[in-house]
Amino acid sequence: MPSSPRRYRSPLRDEQTQQTRERILAALGGLMETAGERDEISMDMVAEAAGVERRTVFRHFESRDALFRACFQWLNTRLGAEPAPKTPAQLLASLRSAFRAFDAQEGAMRAAIHSPSGREMRLATVTARRAAFSDCLAEVTAGLLPAERARVEALAHLLYSAPAWEVLKDYGGLTGDQAGEAAAWALEVILSAITPGNATLADASPADKEEQP
Repeated sequence: MPSSPRRYRSPLRDEQTQQTRERILAALGGLMETAGERDEISMDMVAEAAGVERRTVFRHFESRDALFRACFQWLNTRLGAEPAPKTPAQLLASLRSAFRAFDAQEGAMRAAIHSPSGREMRLATVTARRAAFSDCLAEVTAGLLPAERARVEALAHLLYSAPAWEVLKDYGGLTGDQAGEAAAWALEVILSAITPGNATLADASPADKEEQP
């Protein structure tokens, strides 16, 4: 029985495919930045902004959710941010560099915070982000009670976020560099106060105690 012919993979076609994908993601990012706080960005709008057919958008992204998840990763890559740091040290370093980069993409970042599409984009990654932060902080939270561990992880999410950057800029009068240093310092203080294995029920809140067998 003759073997089936091998399919030739064209490097030029692969490059064109990647360029189209980038154009679609850039189009969504641009729409989010200009649409305002009441945006309702559709796949048709993205296709028009990218200069491609609607079916082309769906060829690259099977659904609107998939497109928004990919756009969040694309934006993080452009900013040099690591949305899933592996260690506390990497988390702190990425926080500093991300806040610095946020200043260079201020319009896009504010759109990601305030527009419905931006919120949708960020919330699409919440489950994966929570798991990544939990793994990242596991070495310092291993000895904590469950409720304490949840609080530490939640504070890490807060401090490493675009809303934290915005508040530190608008209310604190800080630059992106300064905001990154301030947020990283606050997270370092929290993490340095944790001594794995020393958490006791005597130190726990009533809610913590109820979680114990």
